[in-house]
Amino acid sequence: MTDPLKTPPSPTSSAQTPPAAPVFRRALSPGAAKAAAGGAKPAPGAPPAAPAKATSRLNKRMAELGMCSRREADDWVEHGWVKVNGVVAEMGLQVLPTDKIEVDRAAKGKQANQVTILINKPMGFVSSQAEDGHEPAVTLFTPQNRWMDDNARFFWNHSQLVGLAPCGRLDIDSIGMLVMTQDGRIARQLIGEDSNMEKEYLVRVEYYADGNLANVSTSKPVTLDVQSAFPPALLAKLRFGLSLDGQPLKRAKVDWQNPEQLRFVLTEGKKRQIRRMCEQVGLKVVGLKRVRIGNIVLGNLPLGQWRYLAPHERF
Repeated sequence: MTDPLKTPPSPTSSAQTPPAAPVFRRALSPGAAKAAAGGAKPAPGAPPAAPAKATSRLNKRMAELGMCSRREADDWVEHGWVKVNGVVAEMGLQVLPTDKIEVDRAAKGKQANQVTILINKPMGFVSSQAEDGHEPAVTLFTPQNRWMDDNARFFWNHSQLVGLAPCGRLDIDSIGMLVMTQDGRIARQLIGEDSNMEKEYLVRVEYYADGNLANVSTSKPVTLDVQSAFPPALLAKLRFGLSLDGQPLKRAKVDWQNPEQLRFVLTEGKKRQIRRMCEQVGLKVVGLKRVRIGNIVLGNLPLGQWRYLAPHERF
């Protein structure tokens, strides 16, 4: 398979081996004991007590601090790898923002062995579960499809398939960077509720001045030098002013990469967002490639191949 668009290269990775897990004595958190006991009533005439600080579940707090995902946090608590204020935590523990959370080296070692991969997804593959006879992109994650220029010191093994999930979607008829990870921290960073991660796309388009994309056989599109024919006011609308599914879209960066190709930079990822945005202004997408997520670029990774994300690389 060949890739019609070229992007700059990216670096490679290394792995660590986790140490053995220690055995901790289980006990109640001091913060939880205080919350359960309650405080004494104030003396008559005394100033009102300061409002109690809000607590949150330990797994949520650990995810907010970027330590791990909520699921990982629960797993670590079950293994006795998490202490709160020096005491081994129990499942479902409520913590204060001021509570000190410590994680054992065994958990950190296990986390260090989790892999994140970048796949240059070809057309015809779906991002997650197989559907309508189309294969999921994870089937490309084989030793034979590893990029020969990936110098990472990770060695492929079947355990890396466990929990490996896509971070966001890439349409079946789109190509380019698809991130898959076992690491909940990276998943939260890329697709969490508060994520504002930039995603960059190169989008080849045709312009239908009459806006009749529903019946393209009766319309004559502009296929060459689309930039000259496309009204600047509609380009401005692509940047801000469109809505999908009854919700206004966030501001986007949209510019001409060349006379037939637009460059989109989005911070959200609604289903088929770019294609649907283009349809609203008379553009038909004839080619779409994701070339960057955050600070990581697709580079020279060949179509249909993958590489490991290096430990020093940060989205």
